Amino acid sequence: MAAYQNGTGVPDWLNKGDNAWQMIAATIVGMQSMPGLVILYGSIVKKKWAVNSAFMALYAFAAVLICWVTWAYKMSFGDQLLPFWGKAGPALGQKFLIQQAIVPETVHNFKNGTVETQAIEPLFPMATLVFFQFVFAAITLILLAGSLLGRMNIKAWMAFVPLWLTFSYTVGAFSLWGGGFLFQWGVIDFSGGYVIHVSSGISGFTAAYWVGPRSAKDRERFPPNNVLLMLAGAGFLWMGWSGFNGGGPYAANVVSSMAVLNTNICAATSLLVWTCLDVVFFKKPSVIGAVQGMITGLVCITPGAGVVQGWAAIAMGVLSGSIPWYTMMVLHKRSALLQKVDDTLAVFHTHAVAGVLGGALTGLFAEPTLCSLFLAVTNSKGAFYGSGMQFIKQIVGACFIIGWNIVATTIIILFIKLFIPLRMPDEEILIGDDAVHGEEAYALWADGEKYDNSKHGWYSDNTQHFNDGAATGITVDL
Repeated sequence: MAAYQNGTGVPDWLNKGDNAWQMIAATIVGMQSMPGLVILYGSIVKKKWAVNSAFMALYAFAAVLICWVTWAYKMSFGDQLLPFWGKAGPALGQKFLIQQAIVPETVHNFKNGTVETQAIEPLFPMATLVFFQFVFAAITLILLAGSLLGRMNIKAWMAFVPLWLTFSYTVGAFSLWGGGFLFQWGVIDFSGGYVIHVSSGISGFTAAYWVGPRSAKDRERFPPNNVLLMLAGAGFLWMGWSGFNGGGPYAANVVSSMAVLNTNICAATSLLVWTCLDVVFFKKPSVIGAVQGMITGLVCITPGAGVVQGWAAIAMGVLSGSIPWYTMMVLHKRSALLQKVDDTLAVFHTHAVAGVLGGALTGLFAEPTLCSLFLAVTNSKGAFYGSGMQFIKQIVGACFIIGWNIVATTIIILFIKLFIPLRMPDEEILIGDDAVHGEEAYALWADGEKYDNSKHGWYSDNTQHFNDGAATGITVDL
């Protein structure tokens, strides 16, 4: 405690600017989920699934936080248990949380054993780092949920969240960020292209395979219930990405500034390219398509946001607005597997495809000077600057994340299936929110729900409304 000045809580090692930026970055990343994705999910789905979709995101945000501070943070950023996994333990005691932040396993040595780069030690307390990394873990589960909207049993989802966080997310985080084998080898994942987006896209697709599809009626027609609110949620997502990538260096420095600018350049380029492709091939611009293009641009730049130049961010935006567009609009219709798996919000295309693309392009465009400002492995650079090995490393890193998430997600889903049905009963799938939660997003009836004379008023269509005695949502007396 001697380091503290006059009991003011300002130790000598604390950089107030870094700490303030890191907490702001963490907060706006948290707002990408709450309320960003809660709003986006609740409005981009069919009306009868608005409450359920929003609640899946809300529940995941809360559940991940408790799991994170109880055991998962140290599995991701603590002492090594295995080359790809840290030792579990709580991050709750004041002695731990007020000390200077450190990621202990990120010391990088030369082949002869001498230290090449010291461990990451940001100039803010552990409490800041724990919270910052929590919002990344939370948004990963929420993005994954986008593949499962409209049919997954909410009780199965409640069990899935802590299990997937523990046995899948922590492995990727430790391997690439916490000092694991991919970090030590020099695979570049600036702020989560692999850890967050590839893992959520692959795991969401895998889970969707095992859970099964939505009802045939919902798959045929699934219009958003509120396009303007969807755009509001998308706005939180885009602006929050400045904290997402800008917080990656753990400091308010030049790398952070580069990351923020590149992030927005790539997102804007990707949105414009996607929109142009929609106009050329479908004769009209799609608002949902523009949001998809925005997301693929944000995802694509994430693995290399602070280590590529501005022109490379534009090039990555062009490719992220076209390649995922092609896989979603063309390849999807030609693939039996992609047609079979009901990935509700196309998370596979927007996150897995765009994330792998971004990681590979980072292996091409990573600029030596920028790499030297951020990476533990000295002399790192992309293939365009003379190191084809970096591209190979990026592909191997992607393959590990893909393979681990397919296997881990399959085991977790099949384990849950032993105790809890993965899908809602058919009657709940037919009706939606009112059957699952006893609540509705709007004081209206339609969209597959059966009419209840006692609930909706004097008119009857001679059908019986689902009612299990649960509390009902807001209604209008006609």
